[in-house]
Amino acid sequence: MPEQTAQTTAPQSFLERKDIRISFQRYAIDALGAMAQGLFASLLIGTIFSTLGELTGFAPLMDIGGFAKSVAGPAMAIAIGNALAAPPLVLYSLAAVGFAANSAGGAGGPLAVLVVAVIAAELGKAVSKETRVDILVTPGVTVGLGCALALAIGPAIGAAASSLGGLIMWATDLQPLLMGIIVSVVVGAALTLPISSAAICAALGLTGLAGGAALAGCCAQMVGYAAASFADNGWSGVVSQGLGTSLLQVPNILKKPVTWVPALVASAVTGPVATVAFGLQQNGAAIASGMGTCGMVGPIGVYSGWVADGIVPGPMEWLALVLVSIVIPAVVAWAVAWLLRRNGVIQPGDMKVD
Repeated sequence: MPEQTAQTTAPQSFLERKDIRISFQRYAIDALGAMAQGLFASLLIGTIFSTLGELTGFAPLMDIGGFAKSVAGPAMAIAIGNALAAPPLVLYSLAAVGFAANSAGGAGGPLAVLVVAVIAAELGKAVSKETRVDILVTPGVTVGLGCALALAIGPAIGAAASSLGGLIMWATDLQPLLMGIIVSVVVGAALTLPISSAAICAALGLTGLAGGAALAGCCAQMVGYAAASFADNGWSGVVSQGLGTSLLQVPNILKKPVTWVPALVASAVTGPVATVAFGLQQNGAAIASGMGTCGMVGPIGVYSGWVADGIVPGPMEWLALVLVSIVIPAVVAWAVAWLLRRNGVIQPGDMKVD
């Protein structure tokens, strides 16, 4: 009997010794929250630099942006490894794993990085310092198995993410009201989830009226969350979510899905306002349709489209852009969040971001 108990507890003892804790909190909350910061420190800040460079014609800014965007995969993977308390050799090895997963995952790159980096980090931790040739074994296992897994499942994750494109393209054929609602909500949701709304929009060449709806949905998620969570995050939350990324809220969504309602309602409202009330078109680079207010790339894309089409925007055009991008999503999301808080559905701290 004692022998059976020892055999039963041995694996558990090993996992505890290696600090491998298989839990929803660690993988879906801690790792995902860290990944969002890694994404912002690479892809999103890089896009901001690139956009500033394109606007000013200052080539070094575009170069800086390109460098930052090129390491999105490694930055996300290393952030995940840090959240999982990976030892140094595992942490550094995750750079290659993140690059492989992000590349293989395509439009689902961030999601692929999350899945693959978590598994690779835990495998690396399991073998870390277990042999006398740790300098070879730990990076060998982490990089070898991690990259192999990326190649094996990354394309499938990317295909699943890209399948949203079919729904989006179907919606673009509908009349403006329904199209505005569906495209705004779907692309906006993709922006908040760990998949790339920007990559989806770029792959689909989503511009014109559908691009305007996508822009509205993405802005609604970012500005909407900034307004809805103001009670929990204050002005720092306005900057980090309104100009950064609403992906920071995913851990809160997983813990309490109702916290997503204000932003989703804002997307459903701003989409048809953009397409029906204002006929707002995003005719800049298609990637801008999926960027929202991240560094104001989305609104800048609308302006770039005006310039490319030879349109001199008047007061109504500017008013439409400001209302759709900022004012309406902020008001709608704040009002919905206030109602939910008043009725006790959302509690203080439910939308707090680190």
